[in-house]
This record gives sequence, structure tokens and C-alpha cells, in this order.
Amino acid sequence: MYQILVADSINKEGLQPLLELKNANIIQEKVDSPEVDLSTVDALLVRSATKVTDELLDKMPSLRIIARAGVGVDNIDVNAATRRGIIVVNAPDGNTISTAEHTFAMMASLMRNIPQAHQSVKNYEWKRNQYIGSELYGKTLGIVGMGRIGTELAKRAKVFGMNVNVFDPFLTKERAKNLGVESSDLETVLKQADIISVHTPLTNETRGLINEQTLPLTKKGVYLLNCARGGIIDELALAKFIEMGHVAGAALDVFEVEPPGDHPLLKLDSVIVTPHLGASTREAQLNVATQVAREVREYFEEKPVSNSINLPAISKDVFQKIRPFHQLGKQMGSILSQCIKKGVNELSITYSGTVADLETSYLTKALLAGFFRNRIDVNVNEVNAMHTAKERGITVGEKISSNTHGYANSISVTAKGEDSVFTIQGTYIENYGPRIVNLNGFNIDFHPEGNLLYIQHMDRPGVIGRVGQIIGDLGINIAAMQVGRKEAGGEAIMVLSFDKQVDDKIVDILSKLDDIVSINRILL
Repeated sequence: MYQILVADSINKEGLQPLLELKNANIIQEKVDSPEVDLSTVDALLVRSATKVTDELLDKMPSLRIIARAGVGVDNIDVNAATRRGIIVVNAPDGNTISTAEHTFAMMASLMRNIPQAHQSVKNYEWKRNQYIGSELYGKTLGIVGMGRIGTELAKRAKVFGMNVNVFDPFLTKERAKNLGVESSDLETVLKQADIISVHTPLTNETRGLINEQTLPLTKKGVYLLNCARGGIIDELALAKFIEMGHVAGAALDVFEVEPPGDHPLLKLDSVIVTPHLGASTREAQLNVATQVAREVREYFEEKPVSNSINLPAISKDVFQKIRPFHQLGKQMGSILSQCIKKGVNELSITYSGTVADLETSYLTKALLAGFFRNRIDVNVNEVNAMHTAKERGITVGEKISSNTHGYANSISVTAKGEDSVFTIQGTYIENYGPRIVNLNGFNIDFHPEGNLLYIQHMDRPGVIGRVGQIIGDLGINIAAMQVGRKEAGGEAIMVLSFDKQVDDKIVDILSKLDDIVSINRILL
């Protein structure tokens, strides 16, 4: 008998798939309830209230699957679950429509002053001239981030006769054409848009993306929306530009700190807000509950799950053999993604040596999961990696080669974009771990972990010394440095490792040095 604990308030109708599971006992109690024997629980269903910690998992030795009825998994210690062989699933697209609709409703309300006019009439006023708005028809909507929600918003905007201009560095021209949108760089979108809506994941690169430096690029009288993640827009900078009269208004469903408390944006009449309601529709709550209930049922029926966050359940023997290459693949995919910051049409993976005898298709999916991390606004894992690549118009090729390049095992990847190519080669060495041994044609040897700077430069005397001196003068310790070149006096690279993430100031200073071609920050 499967013991399934539903620890949070989850739509009961959505649990119907679990009622169809034979030999299942569904318990609806809190994890700290004395009525629950945690040691016998096989499956745990939660929303955001229950914190699934390492300590809680220690009390649940029989647990095999955790299901989060929602998109995020911030309340689940995924690493702790993975270490225990517990699969974690979520519902990544259950609230896509609800969030897109909420964003559009906020946009229409903002442009027509609906909340302000509503409150005015409630106060027994009739100020028609004070609340004259603007039409959406003919306006240019700038969408920053073209994932599922951004795509759905674009569809609705076009129906209303809006022009849609999109910034997404990973959006190919072909996909943009198919979606009927104009793809531009961020500066162009900011300059041309009448309304700007952000729909990126919150990462180190997107935090504060709209800030005191980028807001002056926008049109005077622009409107901003954030129904994605708090922190993408610098909230204090937004308040400043609204008070200056440059930004006409803003609609926010999310804040960097929630609830926002005594926030300056809440004091501005031209700002409309909602308490993180993007996913709060009956349909969305039913959808996410049904999705995760179906995932749990199919897991116990020994069918593949579709929305795994971590590793699928596999035998311990197979897991131990594949584990080091699985991690290497994810790291290589992430490095590729951070080094080729444009749309990619093709990924070619070559396996050689001992790794070629393993389940390489699984490793390819792991590499794709690393590649898509932070590129799109949903979690990508080994289960949905190929589907995501197909959805994004990326051709994935895999082959076996007898050329090991002198290593016992080797994974080589070539990423091709519309006007760029990038290659990477990695290996796993017993007792040394994963190593990157070639980066874009340069022989090198570094451990893919932590905070890295990948610097392309000309092989001139003193370049490496100047870089080291500048970083040292700023009081920053270089943990490790590796260099590579193709020929004396030609192109060269260096990869620097740091204990902490390198900030913009260092990158800006180094970028201005003679003989420095480019700098990429890599966070692993």
C-alpha cells in the first residue's frame, strides 16, 4: 500500500488521478501532525507552505517522490532529495495561461487607469476627465524574455493590434518569425517600446536588468510591468523615474521582498499592484494539482514522469557509473550557454572512450538541462530536455567516436548559432574529477566549478601579469588560473577561478585593457 501524504492545501478535484492509483492510501495532514508516521510515507505532495528540508527528509526514509503543486521548488532541498535518490517533480506550465492573462489584465488596467477610476467612483466621485487613458491598439509592446508566458502574452497582444518587439538573446530568427514578433537587442526594445513587460527567470544576469542605467534608454511616458519575478526591475530606480515623470506608470504583481511593506512604489498613484496573483486562478490551481497528482500516479505505475527537477530513479549500480559524467555534462552545457550568448540552432555531442559504453542519450539530456538553465523561464531536466530543444528549434546530434584525444573518456560538444560556433571538450579523471580540456579550440585544463572568468586575449608579453595585478589591487584573490594558446603571439585564453562572484566593476576595468578581446563570467 502506497502511503501518499498531502501536506498542504491542494485542490481536491486535482487529486483525482491519485484516487485512480491502486493500493494507495492518501493522507491529508501536516508533516508535523502526530497522526502521521513519516517513516512510512512513499510520496509527499506540497505547495509552498511546507519546507522540505534535509532534516525532514531524515525522518522519511521510505520517501521516493516529492511533488510540488506549482512552478517553483524554493521550499524543497532538491540536492538533499537527489542524494537520497528521491525524485522531485513540479508543474512548470500549469500557470502559464493564468500568468499571461493576469499580465494582460494588468496592462489594460494600467493604460486605462481602471483601479484609480474604480476607487474614485467608490468614493462617490465622477472625474471622467481625470482618468482618460490610452488604447493598446497600435502600441509597441516590448517583451523581455520569450519563454512560455512571454509567448502567450505576445499572442494576446497581437490580437489587440499591438506591435511586439522582443529581447531574448536565445531566441532564433526562425522562431521569432514563426511567432510573428520582432527580435531585437535590449537597447532597441527599451528605446522603441511604449509598454515593457519582463518575463525572464531571476538569475545573476537578469537581477536589476531594468535599472538606473537602462531606464533612461526608454521612451518618456513608457509603462512597465512585472508579473514574473521580483528583482528583475530595480524597484527604487523605477520609483525615481516615475517621480521624475519619465515613466508614466507601472503594474507590479511581484516584489523583491514580499509583502513589500512600506515601499515607495506603493505611494505613487500611477502604480497599480496585486499580491502575487499571477498563478492564482481556480483553473491554474486545478491544473497544477492535477499535473503533479498524475506525475505521482505514473511514477508508481512505473511510467516515465514528465517534469522531474532532478535525476529520475535508476538503479544504484547504474547511477554510480553514470553520475560523474552526468555532472560533467551539465557543467559543460552550462559553460556553453554562458559563453555563446546568442540563439543556437544546433548542438552536436560526441562521446569517446569508456563514456561511450554508457547510456549516452541520458547524458545528452543532462547536458541539455545544463545548457537551458537560466536561458528559459521553466525548469529543464533529463525528461523534458529533448522536447525543450525541439520547441526552441534546436537540432541535437549525438555520435560515438574512437578518437579519445588521449583521454580514457571524452565528451565533445559543438554549438552552432546563426553567426557563431563554440566548442568544448571535457573528461572525467578518477580521483581528480571533471575537467575541461579544450575550450573553443584552445587546449586548457580546469575544474568546472564555482565562479570563473573566461578571458580571450592576444598572446602579448605582460597581458596575464596586468590582469593579475589589477585583480590583486582590487583586493580580490585568484583561486586558480589556467591559460592556453594556439600559437605564440596569436589568440590566447585564460580561465580564472575565484572564491566569490566577480562584479561588473572588475569586468569593465579588464575589458578596457589593450589586447583583451572578450570577457565572459561563468557561474557554475
